[in-house]
Amino acid sequence: MQKFEIQEYSVAVSKTFNFSLDSTVCVEQILAAFGERDYWMDRLSTFNGIDTLESLEVDPDGSVTAVMVKDVQRGREPSPLAKFFPQNWRVVQREAWHPIDADQVSGDVSIASDGVPGSAAGAALLAPIATGSRLKCAARVEFKVPLVGGQIESVMGRILVQNVTAVQHFTADWITAHRHG
Repeated sequence: MQKFEIQEYSVAVSKTFNFSLDSTVCVEQILAAFGERDYWMDRLSTFNGIDTLESLEVDPDGSVTAVMVKDVQRGREPSPLAKFFPQNWRVVQREAWHPIDADQVSGDVSIASDGVPGSAAGAALLAPIATGSRLKCAARVEFKVPLVGGQIESVMGRILVQNVTAVQHFTADWITAHRHG
């Protein structure tokens, strides 16, 4: 497994998170992997969070949009948070990645749920560095519940950073195993 080191991390107003991660694989390899159905199926299988790849679109310019969904039942959530969730709900995660020039890719990621007071959205930039690539992210997490929302947003933000780090590890390992680029 490749080692990654968080280069930046800051929290501004408990719900905005800015961070960057370095990877040993290059921008072109990452975008190519994002355009492959096998990558997404392996990623879904590895993380068990979102169950279904609802759609994967690859445009002629190399842009990639993936939409993943998970149908959730409240019984699976930790009890302190259960009261904020309906009995059944759907989580939709959308990732859109667009080449902005020969070396850089921009990304927009959103996670939304119907009937749940929480959501997350972020913008990312993949850019080359001497040792591979750097992913810079600015993410916003919201949990609209009076008094406890800010605390939950902070926890959600930390989990988001951990999850993005894990996905970066997975992506680099997947690319290495599949020899892309």
